[in-house]
Order: sequence, then C-alpha cells, then structure tokens
Amino acid sequence: MNTTALTQLVPILQLAIGPVILISGVGLLLLTMTNRFGRVLDRSRLLNHESAATPADATALRAQIAILHRRAGILRLAVLLGAITVLLVALLILVLFVTALLQWEAGWLIVATFGLSQVALIGSMLAFIRDMNLSLAAVRLELKR
Repeated sequence: MNTTALTQLVPILQLAIGPVILISGVGLLLLTMTNRFGRVLDRSRLLNHESAATPADATALRAQIAILHRRAGILRLAVLLGAITVLLVALLILVLFVTALLQWEAGWLIVATFGLSQVALIGSMLAFIRDMNLSLAAVRLELKR
C-alpha cells in the first residue's frame, strides 16, 4: 500500500475545510429548527389543554392545533433533510480522504455526494420557509379570536 507523506495530506486537509464549515453552518440551522419544533409541540399541548377547559373556544383552538400539527410535520422534514445534509457532507470528507490516499479518480463520486448534500439543504430550507408561512397563519387565527 502506498504511504502518504505529510506534504501530500496538507492539500487534502485544506480541501476538507469547506465541507467542515458547511457542517458547522447546517448544525446551527438544525439547532434553530429543533428549537422551533419543541416550541410548536409545547404550544400544541397547551392549546389542547385549553380546548378541553373551554369548550366555547374549542373550534378556534382546534384550527390552531391543526396548523401546529402541520408545522410540526414540516419542521420534522426540515430537520431530517438538514441531518441528511450533514451526513452527506461528512461522507464527502471521507470520500475526499479515501480517494486521495488511494489515489483513485472518483471526481464523479465527489460531485454527486456534494450535489446530493446541497439538494437536501435546499429541501430543508424550503420546508423551513413553509413553516414560517404557516406560523403566520396561526397568528392570524389567534388574532381573530
């Protein structure tokens, strides 16, 4: 097996810095999304408890709970796609090192892995935007009450 000198590893490490920064950024997005997810669940529980206590407002509260349930599903999708992004970027870093160490020509694999990670990130952000729009709909319902 070929031994790789330190001078050969330094460019590979430099190449891997970009994906590492991407993991950090997506990690912060995941933190934001999971916090929102937790708040949506807590708010759903509170409204459910309220609707049982005040039957007169139960219809309006049920409409809000339905929106919160949709938001929770969308946020779950956003978090899932964000986690897939992180996994694909970690895989990308591994592929970069393995192809460099074994001196394989696998540019197509690197491009495909990076492309898939970006598609997952775009999907996550689209779901997050959808959640933001639904949260406005829930506020509108509450303001009507």
